[in-house]
Amino acid sequence: MKQVLAFDFGASSGRAIKATFDGINIKYEEIHRFENTPIIIDGHVHHDIEMIKNEIDKAIEKAGDVDSLAFDTWGVDYGLLDKDEKLICPPYHYRDTRTDGILERASEVISPDTLYAETGNQIMAINTLFQLIADENVKYAKSLLFMPDLFGYMLTGNKACEYTIASTSQMLSPKSKKWSEGVTKAFGINTDIFAPLTRTATILGQYKGIDVISVAGHDTQCAVAAMPCTDEKGTAFLSCGTWSLIGCEIDEPVLTEKSNRLELSNELGANGKVNYLKNISGLWLIQQLKKDYEAKGKKYSYNDLEMLARESQPFKCFVNPDASSLSTHGNLIEKIQNYCKDTNQYVPETVGETVRCVYESLALKYRFALEQISECIGNSFERLHLLGGGTKDNFLCEMTADCIDMPVIAGPIEATALGNIILQLIALGEIDSVSKGREIIKQSEKLYSYTPHHSAEWDEAYERYVKIIK
Repeated sequence: MKQVLAFDFGASSGRAIKATFDGINIKYEEIHRFENTPIIIDGHVHHDIEMIKNEIDKAIEKAGDVDSLAFDTWGVDYGLLDKDEKLICPPYHYRDTRTDGILERASEVISPDTLYAETGNQIMAINTLFQLIADENVKYAKSLLFMPDLFGYMLTGNKACEYTIASTSQMLSPKSKKWSEGVTKAFGINTDIFAPLTRTATILGQYKGIDVISVAGHDTQCAVAAMPCTDEKGTAFLSCGTWSLIGCEIDEPVLTEKSNRLELSNELGANGKVNYLKNISGLWLIQQLKKDYEAKGKKYSYNDLEMLARESQPFKCFVNPDASSLSTHGNLIEKIQNYCKDTNQYVPETVGETVRCVYESLALKYRFALEQISECIGNSFERLHLLGGGTKDNFLCEMTADCIDMPVIAGPIEATALGNIILQLIALGEIDSVSKGREIIKQSEKLYSYTPHHSAEWDEAYERYVKIIK
């Protein structure tokens, strides 16, 4: 009997899940949850690291006896430690505007095609490389730790850089699994500040007699590790939460000019595979609309928003979920209206129309991404596994199945935490592989299947959508 504690931190919330494994089944419960609200310091957006550390302490106290604990978080963000091993400042939030215009500056140093061929990451201003270029504190740093590694360091005093989280940085070669000297030297980044690269599912150290384990630090890779699938061929995944990460597992990275142009990313998976995927803004858009309506004095539950969207006329207008104008906090209602106006579409007026616009746009973007991925790997897909919090959104699951015209298997809801849990169990020697962990999850978790009801209306909407976003 083993008991483990999984910390699963997203960019908007954090929680702790306590699990028990009896050699056959995994039983788990959420024991702590908190809002992960950023703070503003001198006009810049930061993570409230002291608040998060306090929540970690509360969760460990609530958990009682456990054999191990581990952290998974969002990608790209980091903390910088000074010569006294103290944080120089609270870690910057990837949505901070200090990286505005950074891609243009970076392209003068290395061409986007060369940068992509070296790192395989979708080139986005939020990536660690570009944050470091814009970070004036780097020159004072003795150490850099990605977020899950930072939390592990806070507990153990030991530094590590786990492979999956490092692979979100735009600085790691997915071929050699080492830092790309061509990239780091070109931008004057001292790799001496990076902690030693560490394999997934290794013990980092101890905290009060508890093993602290480096699992797949990137939450997407934890979620994919928990995909209840025994046949990878023909299977795509969609890890859906604040962000939507849609893709598939492949053996070798795709580093072509075409893959770069289509904005696809190669990230290292927990099982040694490459997760070939596209980053798409996800349910953050629905979360922001809810907040915006509340600010206007209109309080809706997520169920209310879904019902209003269902009642609205379909296919009236669409947005690109990844449009830069929609990526920052505040006034999303007006930003969506302006986007539709600027693209000569119907401008949504009601709550239901606005929310439906987002839902349909997400489903259409998923189809767009799957077609691009298929084109680059030369294989088509037969099913989509939808993982994480988005599985609770029946409307999105239905729309996705209808739009992509293939079955959607939704679940487990707690995919990220379960991936974290099975990787801890691997490190503890309780199970021997990710594949075995997937079998356990498939047998024990409730999954929901959505059969597509595709129509010509979806095809017509898709044609319009592609013209709008290109």
